[in-house]
Amino acid sequence: MSCCGLLTAQKEPVPLKSVEVELEVRDHVATVVSTLTYENKEDKPIEAVFVFPLPGDAAVCHFSATIGQTQIVAEVKEKQEAREDYDDALSSGQQAFLLEESEQSPDIFSLSVGSLPPGESASIRLEYVTELAVQADDGLRFCLPAVLNPRYQPQGSDGASVQVTSVPASLVPYSLSFSARVSSPRPVSKVESNCSLDPLQYLNTEQTQATVKLASGHKFDRDIEVLIYYKDAHQPTAVVEAGQASAKPGSLMGDPVVMLSLYPEFPEAVMSSVASCGEFVLLLDRSGSMDCGTGDSDEPETRISSARDTLLLLLKSLPMGCYFNIYSFGSNYEHIFPKSVEYNEKTMEEALKKVEKMDANLGGTEILEPLKHIYSQPCIPSQPRQLFVFTDGEVGNTKEVISLVKKNSGSHRCFSFGIGEGASSALINGLAKEGGGHAQFITGTDRMQPKVMQSLRFALQPAVEDVSVTWDLPEGVSATVLSPPITTLFQGQRSLVYAQLTGQSSEAAEGGVTVKYSLAGHPSQSQLHFSLRPTEDTGLTVHRLAARLLIRSLEMEESDDEGEQDRGVKQKVVELSVQSGVSSAFTAFIAVKKGDGGAIQGPLMRRDVPTPSYGLVAQCCYMSADTQAFSACSLDSLDEDYQLDYGSPPSDEAEVLYSYEGGLVKGQMAYSNEDFSPEVALPEQPRRDPLLQLVSLQKASGCWMLDPALAAALGKTSEEVENTKPSAVNQEVWATILALIWLHGFKKDAQEEWELLAMKAVSWLRAQNATCVAECVEAGNAVLGCEVQRDALGL
Repeated sequence: MSCCGLLTAQKEPVPLKSVEVELEVRDHVATVVSTLTYENKEDKPIEAVFVFPLPGDAAVCHFSATIGQTQIVAEVKEKQEAREDYDDALSSGQQAFLLEESEQSPDIFSLSVGSLPPGESASIRLEYVTELAVQADDGLRFCLPAVLNPRYQPQGSDGASVQVTSVPASLVPYSLSFSARVSSPRPVSKVESNCSLDPLQYLNTEQTQATVKLASGHKFDRDIEVLIYYKDAHQPTAVVEAGQASAKPGSLMGDPVVMLSLYPEFPEAVMSSVASCGEFVLLLDRSGSMDCGTGDSDEPETRISSARDTLLLLLKSLPMGCYFNIYSFGSNYEHIFPKSVEYNEKTMEEALKKVEKMDANLGGTEILEPLKHIYSQPCIPSQPRQLFVFTDGEVGNTKEVISLVKKNSGSHRCFSFGIGEGASSALINGLAKEGGGHAQFITGTDRMQPKVMQSLRFALQPAVEDVSVTWDLPEGVSATVLSPPITTLFQGQRSLVYAQLTGQSSEAAEGGVTVKYSLAGHPSQSQLHFSLRPTEDTGLTVHRLAARLLIRSLEMEESDDEGEQDRGVKQKVVELSVQSGVSSAFTAFIAVKKGDGGAIQGPLMRRDVPTPSYGLVAQCCYMSADTQAFSACSLDSLDEDYQLDYGSPPSDEAEVLYSYEGGLVKGQMAYSNEDFSPEVALPEQPRRDPLLQLVSLQKASGCWMLDPALAAALGKTSEEVENTKPSAVNQEVWATILALIWLHGFKKDAQEEWELLAMKAVSWLRAQNATCVAECVEAGNAVLGCEVQRDALGL
């Protein structure tokens, strides 16, 4: 068993030896340099193919290879032309390197290393830039996807596919080193990670620069997530970057580009009010892969069980008077109600009964059809639609899904949640970006509940309307905005604006920008003044991010169009990609080492480098010595070979490998033809979390009933809670005050999870005009052994 996945069918070694990643973060922009070292220990020339994930919004801007003392820098060409150059080079015995992006999903890349002679090493350098997303707690999130999960390709998809060899994380045959350097105008307060890091080292007394690196012994069982925290994070900033001297003035790369980071701060009075309307549509992934564990903890919690608990909290936190519905999907989809219904005790209870029975048993990951059905339903007047999508993001038709959300962005906001390692960042971020919502990732030991409740708070915020951006620039200077118009703003969330600056100004010139918007009927604005003098040392980072933004929006346009217009858009993308040196779906990086004329001798062997997989392990080593078979590795339909993600059953009973920290376990897995999720005997369910037990007893109106179930949830007997009730108070008021005291007294650390449902309880209490509240709080503290103040409860 020990060699499994390390060797090919012919017992030949796999050629990737090491991956070294250097991360440089300046404020909220990251530059990532990855160096991959290949070595051919065979006696024949080989072609190595490595399929790997990158962040979905990364702008890949440099690719080079070093063989011996020779470095070749790749150039960007139209994809078909690059593939032909690669094939021509291999067939004439030259060394060649091809890097291309999947046409289905912009977060998957394929690297082909061609004609590596026997005994030769090659070092590949790949560079990309990306913006770091702001988290709920103001941390900036960088994720290095180490895990490429099989992507489910919808039925009826066509196109050639690429072979992906995936192995258990413990057997990945190459090493990884990772280091980060962080700098900002503001002090770095801390850096956290889901992986073990060496201690943070500050490089100056102001603590505005620091370095950190991954502790040795990293296992490829998870993505590497780094969270960076600055002091005073919410400062608006502007970075002006000079154009490229060699580029034509007036072009994107030739002119200066400015990147503005805006943090609108909304008045507290407006923010404390929570909307009591809205249509909340919850869409839950129930494909087989949702049965995987949520992290590396000892608890047997699966993604689907965590999602069920989250739906309980969500449903209890919805405001009375809103509308809701719950859809779930796999190879097909289901909905609890034929159309959205008004939220009340009866509909909430009916929904919760069905949620409790939801399992990961619906097969594949066909997300497109339920979305089409949701969008076909008429919107309810005065109830703005809010869509919450929960998925482990293993889909192959990412661009098609995002395009559908974009088409319907005028009628709803979309909040997305990527669950587990390897969830597609392109899908999760794309849904939220095009749907004007917010994206969250739940990995490792993260709890899903606080992140989802944070998004519900955003959804219940008053909507920001009529957003406009106006520029104040010196005479002779004009700004062409490259970003799509801002349609949504959330409290504490950053909005980025890119603009190309044309014209001449004096060195000391200043510019300004004003963002105006209407919040709950109140006109508001925020302003930022900035120097037009270009910032030093940013290279072309801002230009490349702006180019990536334009390329992505053109690609979206291309997928919406057909025919002549489509060809024109594609041509624009290719021109912009070649000019900026940033990859796109229609271009590829190609590097060919022009040899000394002598062709490399011997038949060419192909080696697929294994990618770490999480959960189900797909073993598909592939090799051929037929030189004719080596056309450039096409990623057009990567996922057909990935149908092992429950997309099609391998057989009625397939032997599979489970990856545990202790090594590999062989097992039998039963498949039925109706659904392809593995039937694994689950351990007995642990006793329900006390917080969820208490929450499950709350009524839709916000109150609790005084009954034995409440007493048990509070850890008391029925007599203890009933006999201590002040005589003048009715039972529901007493029960509700007890529940609030218990939440504040015992679950303060999880307040973000229950805050909204507690606000609902307080509103209900106020509506009762209850007397003796002070007496109830005193008696409740006595019976529960707490010391919670009345004003802390919001009473």
